[in-house]
Amino acid sequence: MFRFFVSADEYEKESPVLADENAAHARVLRLKAGESVVICDGQGRESVCRVEDASASTVQLSVVTRQASETEARILASVYIAFPKADKLEHVIQKATELGAYEIVVFPSARCVSKPDEKSLKKKLERWQKIAASAAEQSGRGQIPAVIVLDSYTAALQRAAQADRAILFYENERATTLRQALDARPYETISLLSGPEGGFESVEIDQAKEAGLMICTLGKRILRCETAPLCALSAVMYDAGEF
Repeated sequence: MFRFFVSADEYEKESPVLADENAAHARVLRLKAGESVVICDGQGRESVCRVEDASASTVQLSVVTRQASETEARILASVYIAFPKADKLEHVIQKATELGAYEIVVFPSARCVSKPDEKSLKKKLERWQKIAASAAEQSGRGQIPAVIVLDSYTAALQRAAQADRAILFYENERATTLRQALDARPYETISLLSGPEGGFESVEIDQAKEAGLMICTLGKRILRCETAPLCALSAVMYDAGEF
């Protein structure tokens, strides 16, 4: 069944309506009266609905059943990535959403080439959130990951450290593997931090250790900044039994 995200207020109605972009999408799909669709509130709840009327500029629905989404991961995984260049972040947001990330957090670090100013960041953030919403809809999720922008590396470390397991990936680490980090103790929330194209500076690694993060390697090969977070997230989802 086709899936649509609606506002929390619209979701609560017994006769919800698909309007604006949702209605346009429904017209492209050529939905007809009597067909079934799924609507989600973006927070893990979904309803199977019957199309009552698709002839107007909006699509009238009626709720058949309501339930919690069954597609959300058991583990709440937060993906932290330092600002990358060009449109690499868009790729990470899309794929991390498909893989089941709870949220995507972006932050500046010493070697970031891309550091958007406040004016451009507002427009970028709107676009990034739309990418997450589209990916969540396409992949059948019941929740849209929040895309969050922090103003400093320090803020990223402090926030990430609040998870049950907080890991930073560093290409010069040799001793601790991701497997060892995940086996250290049970976890329900996890933060995964990766750097920009040039990686992290040694002083930033020291800061991460002081904040309580575990420093890990992702193997003998150096991964691109857009590959590392997706590789780590995939490993976490496998470890959690999602695959």
